[in-house]
Amino acid sequence: MKPTLKIDFVSDVACPWCAVGLGALQQALQRTQDDFDVTLHFQPFELNPAMGPEGQDASEHLTEKYGSTPEQQVQIRERIRARGAEVGFTFNPQGRARVWNTFDAHRLLHWAGLEDAAKQLALKQALLQAYHGRSENFSESQVLVACAASAGLDGARAQAILDSDEFALDVREREHLYQRSGIHSVPAVIINDQHLISGGQPAEVFEQALREIVAEMPFQLR
Repeated sequence: MKPTLKIDFVSDVACPWCAVGLGALQQALQRTQDDFDVTLHFQPFELNPAMGPEGQDASEHLTEKYGSTPEQQVQIRERIRARGAEVGFTFNPQGRARVWNTFDAHRLLHWAGLEDAAKQLALKQALLQAYHGRSENFSESQVLVACAASAGLDGARAQAILDSDEFALDVREREHLYQRSGIHSVPAVIINDQHLISGGQPAEVFEQALREIVAEMPFQLR
């Protein structure tokens, strides 16, 4: 019987490095699928929790938040694009037009996790592609509903959630849990509630770390 690792992927849909990190993690899991199983859970983190529904111009936002110049942003965007290509994620060549509030996306992800782990993964991928690949407007509920439907979830149920405050408290509690645990940047990949891998690491880094964690597990859990 193969050992099983519990993986909590703490991230934000607005984070491009989270798309890179997820792609790399999936590559690592593909390489190790014969050696151990995993349960993958997506946990919420908001990079810009105070962002209004109108969003903000992406270049303006990056300059205000990080002090980067437009020239630096072009260089960073190209670096991210190249890393994305390595893991099979296609970023919008022009980058994000605007930065959007992602709280509603996290509410849908929480619901999806209650429904089915595979559908939660599919929804996460759909949301990342809508945000970073197509620069869609996350203030429009139909964008989020379309992502949910593409992941095999009930679109009408997704719309009902968005029209209410359902799962808002659950998401806030989860966010506070990880903040209290010391998570202040994403992606943060937590293995078996005790091992942390930070950042959009290459697949090789994830694979080595996962194999080492399995090797250190008590024999009865392997």
